[in-house]
Amino acid sequence: MKRYLVPLLLAFLFVFEGLFAQLWPADWFNGDYIFVPRFLIIALLFLSIYGSMKHGIMYGFIFGLMFDMVYTEIIGIYLFMFPLAVYIFWNIMRLVDTNIIVVSVVSIICVALLESGVYLMNLLIHIANMDFSSFSKIRLIPTLILNFSFILLFAYPFKRQFEKFADSLRND
Repeated sequence: MKRYLVPLLLAFLFVFEGLFAQLWPADWFNGDYIFVPRFLIIALLFLSIYGSMKHGIMYGFIFGLMFDMVYTEIIGIYLFMFPLAVYIFWNIMRLVDTNIIVVSVVSIICVALLESGVYLMNLLIHIANMDFSSFSKIRLIPTLILNFSFILLFAYPFKRQFEKFADSLRND
């Protein structure tokens, strides 16, 4: 049963991101900032470190494709970026200590890389029309603040859940 909790958690976060974006009051801060929840990728990053890197990348592909199909008009951006973010994160974490504080800080860095990568891809295909300084001020910084708050609340529960998942994989 524990093996099914991780996919259910990731599916819940996938749906919750969309609901959160819809329910977040647009007029906060006079509507000048865009807060993008990246709760799913944070969970995938924690899964890759405390659970299984193979499962982190596999779920990155699956949920990246689902993210593209549901939330974007171009298939492939998140399909490519989610597993790449997990892979980069995992390789960084091999070089440093894997305590929860370092994992949280590197997770925020990977969220910033994901947001910047998606922005650059959208800029290349002429979907984005703002310069990088505007993007940083309007979207990147508020997104990092929101997601850092999420990490502060859920880092420890994610760590415990994914360690249990890794134990169940080893015991099977």
